[in-house]
Amino acid sequence: MLRHRRNGTFRPGFSPYRRSPGSGKQWTWKGWMSRILVIDDDEAIRSLMRRGLERAGHEVVEAPDGAVGTRLFEASPFDLVITDLFMPEREGIETILDLKGRFPDVKILVVSGGLSFGGRVVDELGPLGDAEALGADASLKKPFQLNEFVEVVGSLLSSP
Repeated sequence: MLRHRRNGTFRPGFSPYRRSPGSGKQWTWKGWMSRILVIDDDEAIRSLMRRGLERAGHEVVEAPDGAVGTRLFEASPFDLVITDLFMPEREGIETILDLKGRFPDVKILVVSGGLSFGGRVVDELGPLGDAEALGADASLKKPFQLNEFVEVVGSLLSSP
C-alpha cells in the first residue's frame, strides 16, 4: 500500500485506488477500471485489443480460445467478455451460450471477420447477427478501428 504524506506525517494504508462496493470495479486516476476478458485465437488481434483497453484504463486478461476463456471466467468473473466467433477448441457461439446460461448478467461483445470462401464474403452479418440473437450484447466486424472498438466497449460497460 502507498502512504500519503500529509502535514509531515505518513498515513499507513492509504491507497489512491478504491474499489466500488459490491462490484469488481476499481477506481484509478483514469476513472472506473473494469475487468475485461479477451478471447481470440489470433495473438496479434488479442494483443491489439489488450493494449487499446489498457490505455483506456481497464484490466485485461487474454485467452486463446473459448475453453480457456470459460475456465478463466469461472475462476474470477469479468465485467465484459470480448470473443471471436471462429476459433479452435471452443468457438464463440458455444462460449456465449455457456456463459449467458450460467452467468446471465455478463456482458459479451463479439468481434469477427465473418466467413469468406475464395475471397468472397458469405452472409456478411449472418454470424454476428446469430451471436446477438443467442445472447451477445453487441457485435463488431473485423477489421475495425481501435478507437471505434474502445468506444463500443465503453458504451457496453456504461449501460445497465
